[in-house]
Amino acid sequence: MSGTLVAGIGNIFLSDDAFGCEVVRRLAGQPVPDDVKVVDFGIRGIHLAYELLEGYDRLILIDAIARDSQPGTIHVLQPSSIARSGRLPDAHSMEPLAVFDYLASIGGEPVPTVIVGCQPETLEEGMGLSPSVEAAVDEAVGVVLALIADRAAFTPAAAAASGAA
Repeated sequence: MSGTLVAGIGNIFLSDDAFGCEVVRRLAGQPVPDDVKVVDFGIRGIHLAYELLEGYDRLILIDAIARDSQPGTIHVLQPSSIARSGRLPDAHSMEPLAVFDYLASIGGEPVPTVIVGCQPETLEEGMGLSPSVEAAVDEAVGVVLALIADRAAFTPAAAAASGAA
């Protein structure tokens, strides 16, 4: 398979950590090209690694990420390289670097990746997003749809231009 994998990640029991899951839920109602697969992986890192073995050209990860900004701020990051973490995925959490390490250990290679993240307000136990993060979900859906349409966003030049590392 080639195409784009859009992966929502997060824990629905830790408030704003469910951001990626909610964005993917809303994306389910949007038309996307046939070569785009949208999946809520939640905390299932091993499943994400095996899905990446299917041979995608691009990966869009959607997650809550702390970037010292106002809660609800959307950040689009493109790692210029994916460093090895030395960890394996935990069945009860989702650590993207550990997923990429596991992917390499089973014969896969990381694909060009863009992260669409949102500054969380809280990661305390609880169901439901905070008001500031909830308000950012539709913006993130728009960002993801724009990334799906813009293949050039996944080039090394785009990573350099965005300042992402």
